[in-house]
Amino acid sequence: MKILLVDDHFVVRDGIATLLRGLFPEVEVIEAADGEAALEAVQRSVPSLVILDIGLPGISGLEVTRRLRQRLPQLRVLFFSMHDELPLVRQALDAGASGYITKGASPAVLVEAVRRILAGHAYIEQPLATQLARQPQGADGQDPRLQGMTQREFEIFVMLARGLPVRQVAEHLCISAKTVSNHVTLLKQKLQVVSHAELVHLAIDTGVLRLGGEALAG
Repeated sequence: MKILLVDDHFVVRDGIATLLRGLFPEVEVIEAADGEAALEAVQRSVPSLVILDIGLPGISGLEVTRRLRQRLPQLRVLFFSMHDELPLVRQALDAGASGYITKGASPAVLVEAVRRILAGHAYIEQPLATQLARQPQGADGQDPRLQGMTQREFEIFVMLARGLPVRQVAEHLCISAKTVSNHVTLLKQKLQVVSHAELVHLAIDTGVLRLGGEALAG
């Protein structure tokens, strides 16, 4: 059994890899520090599970998951992220993830998530699952103001709200700055905002952005 572990922090990868090897003697842990390396690793050998962060250098975790699931629809993906904002959790699940836990979770939670996902089940950390179940907004639980956005538009929305300039957004998503600008124009029309300040206020109001929060792709 192979597990691909994707995180840009060596200490995080090393800690998780050590935990997994200790509890699953048959596992082979493959490590990658960014999205490009993750895609290359899966191309060489398809793992049983991919554990990855949302905020990766280069291609973000959401984009990595979309690309992997397009190529390998049965591939299981578990997000292990510092971000606990519900809109981001929903986007991760919409991208095709089988589970989502935060980096504040205990090792026991991580192990349980791995076991359940490998067994073919979904797993969302309990506090997040409870919040998702209780969220009253919209038919699917999402704030109505965010409905109608594509996953790519949502990702750009989050990056812009967190202060990334168009050029850096383009680099993170591996697309041209012109393409990002076109997305931004359509996005502002959908959200009915005209300025960057209004976009930031909307992100805060819908729970996508918290004051003092770190960038999604940082």
